[in-house]
Amino acid sequence: MSDGKAISTHETRRRIVDAGTELFRRSGYTGTGMKQIAEAAGAPFGSIYHFFPGGKAQLGEEVIRTAGAVYLELITTLMTPYEDRVAATADAFAAAAGTLAELDFADPCPIATVAMEVASTNETLRQATSEVFDSWIDHLAAYYAQGGIPEPAARETASSVIALLEGAFMLGRAARSSGPVRAAGTAAAAIVRAALAGE
Repeated sequence: MSDGKAISTHETRRRIVDAGTELFRRSGYTGTGMKQIAEAAGAPFGSIYHFFPGGKAQLGEEVIRTAGAVYLELITTLMTPYEDRVAATADAFAAAAGTLAELDFADPCPIATVAMEVASTNETLRQATSEVFDSWIDHLAAYYAQGGIPEPAARETASSVIALLEGAFMLGRAARSSGPVRAAGTAAAAIVRAALAGE
């Protein structure tokens, strides 16, 4: 395979994953058809099955793991510069509230959208979403531990913060308001502050 063809093949696959990510985020896993994904990706319908012979479930798993890694990098970018873990947490929620509004209250997180739909019906996708959430919690727990929260409180704190964020996205979508995310940010910052104080 020539270098040009290899790049073209890689680009097609990336467009399919990107289109799946966007459509799953906006319309959900069950509400998105493979033809929609092919059209959004500007790719021949058959190319999806070339790259993902396991069909929609295999593509769904790829979307979950790829988007999960992107969101983990975003969490790192948002929070790492802060020495103050309370301020980092509050500002991350403020940024998330802004993102929710910018997306016209469509869920910014395709992982949560898919997890809610398939957790009890598709073990492969359930496992993928669980592993992504665990990776976020592990990373955030390490960040909080470096800031002075001892284990196991650091992991409990990280788990609570992620749960608050995902729950707030759901409430924000329903209300078409960033208010729930901002309120959850206040609660998350208070949890981090209490953990740092050993409470």
